[in-house]
Amino acid sequence: MNILKTISNTTLITVSIFALTLAYTSCKKKVVTPPNPNEEELITTILLHFTDSAGVQPSVTSIYKDVDGDGGNNPSQWDTIKLKANTTYYAEILLLDDSKSPADTISNEVLEEAKDHLFCFTPSNVNVSVKRTDLDINNLEIGLQSKWYTGAVATGTMQVVLRHQPDIKTGACALGSSDVDLTFQCKVE
Repeated sequence: MNILKTISNTTLITVSIFALTLAYTSCKKKVVTPPNPNEEELITTILLHFTDSAGVQPSVTSIYKDVDGDGGNNPSQWDTIKLKANTTYYAEILLLDDSKSPADTISNEVLEEAKDHLFCFTPSNVNVSVKRTDLDINNLEIGLQSKWYTGAVATGTMQVVLRHQPDIKTGACALGSSDVDLTFQCKVE
């Protein structure tokens, strides 16, 4: 009878542990990780559109296109920026994610989060200066819109960088990380 009592107690303990485990796991809440609102978006296409402020020169559009994004295949298009000498251009930047259909306009998201973004322009060996003309809610420049001033004929490069600066934006290009960092060939003709 001792053996039966031991088996009964063991069975009772095993069933109790199983029941408690089942009750605990069925009542446990599932943890769902919310999406990251600052997750980097895929930027596959960058269009730089230039309009002569005097309305004399034709408009110019320079495109960078890399459909699979950073890494992977080489860009399928990387235009040279060709501007006329001694001219002022209004410039606009359009950022797209062409991996989606229809394409997602990432520029809208940059504008929505303007207080955390800054475009930086660095010319090298070319007579071009850039002045950002759009402002965020803190009255700091963004750079989706700008004025480009060209000087004498020259050939060089223009680095275009989109800085992501959450809660640290001061107008300085050294802060934050880069969402875009491209160096276009640039000709002033």
